[in-house]
Amino acid sequence: MNPQANLIFITSLLLGTTITISSNHWIMAWTGLEINTLAILPLISKSHHPRAIEAATKYFLTQAAASALVLFSSMTNAWHTGQWDITQLTHPTSCLILTSAIAMKLGLVPFHFWFPEVLQGSPLTTGLILSTAMKLPPMTLLYMTSSSLNPTLLTILAILSAALGGWMGLNQTQIRKILAFSSISHLGWMAIILIYNPKLTLLNFYLYAVMTTAVFLTLNTTKVLKLSTLLTAWTKAPSLSTMLLLTLLSLAGLPPLTGFLPKWLIIQELTKQDMAPAATLISLLSLLSLFFYLRLAYCTTITLPPHTTNHMKQWRTNKPTSTAIAILTTVSVMLLPASPMILTIV
Repeated sequence: MNPQANLIFITSLLLGTTITISSNHWIMAWTGLEINTLAILPLISKSHHPRAIEAATKYFLTQAAASALVLFSSMTNAWHTGQWDITQLTHPTSCLILTSAIAMKLGLVPFHFWFPEVLQGSPLTTGLILSTAMKLPPMTLLYMTSSSLNPTLLTILAILSAALGGWMGLNQTQIRKILAFSSISHLGWMAIILIYNPKLTLLNFYLYAVMTTAVFLTLNTTKVLKLSTLLTAWTKAPSLSTMLLLTLLSLAGLPPLTGFLPKWLIIQELTKQDMAPAATLISLLSLLSLFFYLRLAYCTTITLPPHTTNHMKQWRTNKPTSTAIAILTTVSVMLLPASPMILTIV
């Protein structure tokens, strides 16, 4: 893609995100979401592969429908209450429509079908933007309206997302699809705590974004897209593969690593809110996604592929690991001891 065009699209993404995050009026928030959608479409379809065009079309249709629902929800609320302020969303029907619209924007179950397909059709760098930056504006809108939303509906969406995100990722061999289902299951954890402690939702989102960015950048460096390629990637950059192993285990939420922090705090908060059954259920459902993270981790560090088909061993690269990957993997693995400090900030 032309560098000038690329710059325009990235700047538009930043502009759209900033407009939505900083707006108080529903129309401005909607405008920011629309700018974001239009700016990401050329980045999805830039390879001109039929799968990329299909992904861009699916993304456009779902996001357009979700934006229309956001507008419909805010207009219904304005009609009944005379308020266009985002924090003044008080009409029950508007809250219901908005929850559906944001769930569609984020890819929460049952509006998740587009997300794995779009991620699979996108390049890794665009997949990274879709999994992290594009989820920030909808998360902000959820954060600002959290006091008005229906707790039962959000809990049901969250548990279904954690279940289907783990279950549907079990038989995947394409890494981008696995990461899409991983994203859906993480969104379940964010949604379940949104009503009770919105700051924990944001903390979970930030840590998820850091860990996912580390994984995507590492895969982009080693040029790995599916599990069979990952089996032989260790020869290319052994130290990077080791850090990828730890980052994947951190995404799974295993105790000594950063990913355990949000899960621990969310379970603690749910128990305080007398929601121990929901906490138990979502913890058990996270074991499903733990399985495919462990499979990814196993493929990352295996030095002898378990089957007899001939594989080309890759040459070890002499390129130094980028500073961004080094910082992100360190944060993804070693932030748990700093949790008291993080909690004082949050």
